[in-house]
Amino acid sequence: MLIYCGIDWAERTHDVALVDDVGTLVAKRHITDDAAGYKVLLDLLAEYGDTEENPIPVAIETSRGLLVDVLRTGKRSVFAINPLAAARYRDRHAVSRKKSDPGDALVLANILRTDMHAHRPLPDDSDLARAIAVLARAQQDAAWNRQQLANQLRSLLREYYPAALAACAKWDNGLCRPEARELLKLVPTPARAARLTRPQVTAALKRAGRKRGIEAEAERLREAFRQDWAHQPPLVEDALGRQMLALLGQLTAACAAADELAQAVEEVFPQHPDAEIILSFPGLGTQLGARVLAEIGDDRTRFADACGLKAYAGASPITRASGKKSSITRRWVKNDRLNHAGYLWAFASLTASMGAKAHYRRRRDKHSDWHAAAQRNLFNRLLGQLYHCLKNRRLFDEFAAFPPSGEALGAAAA
Repeated sequence: MLIYCGIDWAERTHDVALVDDVGTLVAKRHITDDAAGYKVLLDLLAEYGDTEENPIPVAIETSRGLLVDVLRTGKRSVFAINPLAAARYRDRHAVSRKKSDPGDALVLANILRTDMHAHRPLPDDSDLARAIAVLARAQQDAAWNRQQLANQLRSLLREYYPAALAACAKWDNGLCRPEARELLKLVPTPARAARLTRPQVTAALKRAGRKRGIEAEAERLREAFRQDWAHQPPLVEDALGRQMLALLGQLTAACAAADELAQAVEEVFPQHPDAEIILSFPGLGTQLGARVLAEIGDDRTRFADACGLKAYAGASPITRASGKKSSITRRWVKNDRLNHAGYLWAFASLTASMGAKAHYRRRRDKHSDWHAAAQRNLFNRLLGQLYHCLKNRRLFDEFAAFPPSGEALGAAAA
């Protein structure tokens, strides 16, 4: 008799349901989210035939957490069911739209009983790959948070301090640079910036770590701050300055967090066996390569072929057809993190690979693709090549990946 397990996950307690191969509820439990509750769950599974060789599959509505890690030990298949999909399955058992936690656990168990082949278990990634995923995603979140705070600071400065924006406009990364943060900390209002002396500016640049061109940069900054700008009333300006300093503190913390996590990724990612292959691709550095590895993992059985990986990343188009109507559009349901990394990857590859640039230009000129569509097509091709290289343990080969066309070979021969 085959047994299937469904777990309705909650913050403090979980409901567990076991059904047999004909859908009969054979056991149910209400467990706590602690070591004692996990032991009750494992004992319950063992009581109904769970062994290391033949573990009972489990369906749950989350893919992370201590409970999931406990269930993933050994060879057990754990299926993370999307809550939206579980809600659709719930309608198969009752049209009254009633809902309860034990009922949801039963629904999850029956999903595996009837449609386990249609759902994908959690990948069997190595601990190193999972650690890289944690760091890469955290660094990506920190970078997004840093940019969001920088945008908020820029919006605030536009209200009362345009001189600061003009002074920082010349620098890459703008307000996120240490020099900009040191200057704003020193002169939070235009009134104080007008009284700024050259030694003060020089000292601020040195505190920010600048080594060259300090005197010329100090003179440029003083001129930018001393130009004629409109001003808020003094009391309002002082209040806005206090608000700016509070936001500047958040931005400084976000910059420090992003830099620390980036350093952690730099240390851990090269230790992975797939790192050499990933870094051999044009446009992929350590940070971006770690993000790609974090989303595709190192379980080679996760995707049956390259098409599955491309669909997961949202790189391949999707066809919607009904009757006489048919349309081919880009995918909306995808791994957003991998899709975002792919856009940056394709953009960076244009200057790192002549073949990638030629492919992009061909999509723009001959197929009349917009910029985003051409880059998505290039990402689709690079992703297929990455799948092939990882599966066969080969480094990227520019000539094999983008063989020159007949026109290019004729031009080279001439």
